[in-house]
Amino acid sequence: MIFTGDRMSRKKRSLTTIELFAGAGGLALGLEKAGFDTIGLIEIDKDASDTLRKNRPDWHVINDDIANITCLDLKEYFGLEEGELDLLSGGAPCQSFSYAGKRLGLEDARGTLFYHYAKFLEQLQPKMFLFENVRGLLSHDRGRTYKTIIDIFESTGYIIKKKVLNAWDFGVAQKRERLFTIGIRNDLKDKIRFSFPEPHEYKPVLRDILLDCPKSEGIPYSDYKRRIFELVPPGGYWRDIPEDIAKGYMKSCWYMEGGRTGILRRLSLDEPSLTVLTSPSQKQTDRCHPIEARPFTVRENARCQSFPDEWQFCGSISSQYKQVGNAVPVNLAYDIASKIRESLEVL
Repeated sequence: MIFTGDRMSRKKRSLTTIELFAGAGGLALGLEKAGFDTIGLIEIDKDASDTLRKNRPDWHVINDDIANITCLDLKEYFGLEEGELDLLSGGAPCQSFSYAGKRLGLEDARGTLFYHYAKFLEQLQPKMFLFENVRGLLSHDRGRTYKTIIDIFESTGYIIKKKVLNAWDFGVAQKRERLFTIGIRNDLKDKIRFSFPEPHEYKPVLRDILLDCPKSEGIPYSDYKRRIFELVPPGGYWRDIPEDIAKGYMKSCWYMEGGRTGILRRLSLDEPSLTVLTSPSQKQTDRCHPIEARPFTVRENARCQSFPDEWQFCGSISSQYKQVGNAVPVNLAYDIASKIRESLEVL
């Protein structure tokens, strides 16, 4: 299938982007707010694709396996000339790489999701790219995975800048560290000057976003778990309740090493959320509501991710939690996108 709409008929905007592994649109929303024209988004999950289409009917959402796209002529598919695209954005789960002998470059990464991101770089040659992933990628497989990714990015014609950013520093009421890798095409390295955004002076907390949050669906605790959480004070965890009750709840976890501070963790209004996860209730990573003995609702998690209240999520409740938990916080995405825009506007 050829991408609908050609390059000449699209409305004129200064900067264009294509997003891979788009999810529920956190990164795309930040880019849009910074003034980018999103001309294509690829996402394999149907519910996430439906979310994108529902909220932005004018976006060209491609609900497909990216492997079915990278085998095509991407310039023809998107109606682009080589080097015309301003920005390629997105992030992909990255597996470790092993080599029996000589490193052969991009072809060695075949079969990984990262390979398809690199194929887009190779074929479209965007002026810049933004590659987002978890902080743990830096140390994954003793750093070899990320080194391979960087080597291949560079082999497709880019110089690289990287930095770990915490969303709490950028207008998001959540502690969430993510690794951002920015690429600048080699022929533009003397023209483009990119610097990562500086932290905001004020860092929001849950009090700023929860007290007026609209009602939405959520998955409650069992009666047993709710009664135990009613004993935990805001800002507390398992150590703040009677030992016999904590021990009965934690079972084998009681004997684990480490602080286990995520177990029976109840947040307070005067702190940011911990990293929003894809499930509302897991024994070792609880994030109980500060005021009520329950998990956060989908909308409360969405506020922790700085999604606007009008952004609607499709699919089952479990799917909505997953979409929100996997997203890039919108405000963080906006700050990075704004710096990328500043860099590109000199051209």
